[in-house]
Order: sequence, then C-alpha cells, then structure tokens
Amino acid sequence: MVTIWGRENSTNVKKVRWCAAELALPYQHILAGGQFGRNRDADYLAMNPNGLIPCLKDGDLVLWESNTIVRYLAAQYGQDSLYIADAGARASAEKWMDWTSTLAASFGGVFISLVRTAPENRDMALVEKSKTECERLLSIVDAALAKQPWLSGESFGIGDIPLGCIAYAWFNMDIVRQPHPNLERWYQQLTERPAYRETVMIPLT
Repeated sequence: MVTIWGRENSTNVKKVRWCAAELALPYQHILAGGQFGRNRDADYLAMNPNGLIPCLKDGDLVLWESNTIVRYLAAQYGQDSLYIADAGARASAEKWMDWTSTLAASFGGVFISLVRTAPENRDMALVEKSKTECERLLSIVDAALAKQPWLSGESFGIGDIPLGCIAYAWFNMDIVRQPHPNLERWYQQLTERPAYRETVMIPLT
C-alpha cells in the first residue's frame, strides 16, 4: 500500500492527498511535520534527507517533492484519468505545476502573515506588497483560463492541482481581491469536486 507522510494543513501535502483522492487510491496517512514531528527522526531522514513533507513510499520506491509525487501517482495509477498521454498536452498542463512555485513565493507573504501570525506581529506592508504581486500573477492565470476550462486543458488534470491548493486559501482569507472572472469560475469548478472538498477545503491554519 502507498504511504504518505505529512500534516493535513500543509499545501504541499494537500496536493498529494488530493491527487490520491481523485484516483480513489487507498493509502496509509502518517501525520508528520509541524506539531506532529517525525520529520527529523532518523528513519524519516533516511527516506527524505531534507526533513520536509510530504514523503511517499510505494513498495520500494520513496519519493519527495510534492509535484514529482503528483506526476508519479498520475502516471502510475491514473492512466485512464489524470495522466495525459500526449507529450505536448502533458507538458502544457505540467508547466502550471512548476509556475505555481512562482506564485507561492508571494502568496506566502500573505498567508503566513494573515493566517499564522498574531495580529500584533503582522507586517501589513509586506502583506500589501505580496498581495499586489499575487494579483499580477493571477491575472496571467485568468487570461489562460479565458481560453480553456482547466489549466490542464479541456479536462481537469494534474496541472490544476498545485494552484488549486493555493486557490482555496486565496479565496478564503480576509482580503479584498481584484475580480478575475475566469479564475473564479475555475475555482468554483474545483469546489464541486468531492476529492477537493475532502482534502483541500479544510480550515486554514
């Protein structure tokens, strides 16, 4: 059986658990990281020397890096669903997985400040600066989604997963957001997916 290590509220762990849920893939989930610890234990570091989450074990295979894990799960278990056979279409979808790392850098300035920092310790100048950059980047996504229903193309796929995890937090933080109608339509589609509701739409902490 597949085993996934990580805490449920981690954006990167959400990616992996959401992907597994979309595939209806049974797995063992071991809480690790943050208040759960484990990720600095010797046996964990033997699997993932970075000491980060998530980590996945499937038989003798051990993987870390959330996007890599999502790609593996789709290829190994999603040939009839999430995996995109055409190399060009697959690359077009996967570019959004990697691009989301660009957004995550600025998004962290908003999320960490507003969700994980006490109000008296927040740097609101940083929040506004980071939010402005997020809006600029999300306008790129909005323009792309004006041309296709999903970041993965005509159907939902792994290209939608990394940004989908951030989108839930973006649309549920107490901030004023610029209108991005295509992004909002895409996010609404995500909220209608049972796997998304189960693994991503949990309280922000």
